Amino acid sequence: MPANEQQISVVARAPFHVYYEGPAYSITATNKVGVFDVLPGHADFFSMLSPCTVTIETENDQIKFAIHNGMLTVRSDEVMLFVNM
Repeated sequence: MPANEQQISVVARAPFHVYYEGPAYSITATNKVGVFDVLPGHADFFSMLSPCTVTIETENDQIKFAIHNGMLTVRSDEVMLFVNM
């Protein structure tokens, strides 16, 4: 991804583990409706997550981790994931 492309701020954590904290280009996860992506400029959003593999696309890496439950919030390009609670 180009360095000048807009990013979102992400915190992805479980009760005793931080999966990722920092800027990202996208997040992919699954809820009851299906697979969805969060991109820069996404509307404010809240969702309970279904068992899935979460993917966080960063400038240098693709972070993937399996979850069995969780919730995700988006507000003003800030994304919070709380998983495996």
